[in-house]
Amino acid sequence: MDNLKQEQNNNNKPKILVDNVTKVFGSRIAVNKISFSINKGEVIGFLGPNGAGKSTTMRLLTSYYTQNSGDIFIDSINTKDSDIETRKKIGYLPESNPLYGEMLVKDYLKLIGDLRDLSKSDYNNNLSNAIDETGIHEYYYSPINQLSKGYRQRVGLAQAILHQPEILILDEPTEGLDPNQRVSMRNLIKSLGEQRTIMLSTHVLQEVETTCSRIILINKGKLIAEGTINDILHTQNKNQNIELEIIGDNIQSKLNSIDGIKDIKIIENNESKKLNIFLEDGFDPRRDIFEKAVKENWIILNMNKTSPKLEDVFKFLTIGEGNSEL
Repeated sequence: MDNLKQEQNNNNKPKILVDNVTKVFGSRIAVNKISFSINKGEVIGFLGPNGAGKSTTMRLLTSYYTQNSGDIFIDSINTKDSDIETRKKIGYLPESNPLYGEMLVKDYLKLIGDLRDLSKSDYNNNLSNAIDETGIHEYYYSPINQLSKGYRQRVGLAQAILHQPEILILDEPTEGLDPNQRVSMRNLIKSLGEQRTIMLSTHVLQEVETTCSRIILINKGKLIAEGTINDILHTQNKNQNIELEIIGDNIQSKLNSIDGIKDIKIIENNESKKLNIFLEDGFDPRRDIFEKAVKENWIILNMNKTSPKLEDVFKFLTIGEGNSEL
């Protein structure tokens, strides 16, 4: 019973805990007092514009960099105290995915196994699992430089999971892939996440929406939003609008009198007019628009209140509050 309670307590502890961490390069603050945690089994989307501090944060987690202040815990172990031990718990695929192109895939993975100091039996068992999970059987005896970008990324993932870590940190794993390869890699990451905790950095927001259970968003080194996609869309539901297609006269001037309408943009101005109607926060004037249309003998062909999109929220949070970097 005591062992069971201990196991449950361990499962409730974050796999990654970042506590008030700062990293400075010269006079530039790359990461500024950020704090967050990631629990067992979560697939987290780590977002931010270029230069936001994403790669720096990931390198801090893997002990490639050491923070100037604050603490990082990997599976409850402080990286300052035991960075070798914490590195063993992480599989890391950096953005550049450095591979030795002249090596055969099998020789490269053997090199990684040796660097990881895996025993012969562990290596053989883990190798079989890594090949199965990443689907590189066909190319196991091929030179790496003859592989497509998609399969080179799969080889990078194979090395990251070769020591069977419970935590994966993936920095732009689909960068440079074509649309079909992106879908394949996205599905692979989802399958890997069934047994692991994953932190995924990407600029492709569709990947986040289809893969991740939660988002951590940073900009200029600071954490600016955190939560599930639905939570962030709900709490940051800015600049809502209504798409309206309508036939009638003096539409724009008369709609402007309705409470909650902030602005109206004409998209098409033919026999039927297509409008984007921007709303004040908390307003939904569709009923008022309908009643106005009845009174004015307008014909509504289409009226739809758009749902907030992750891309719009991302732009609002990283640009709309006085930020200029992309």
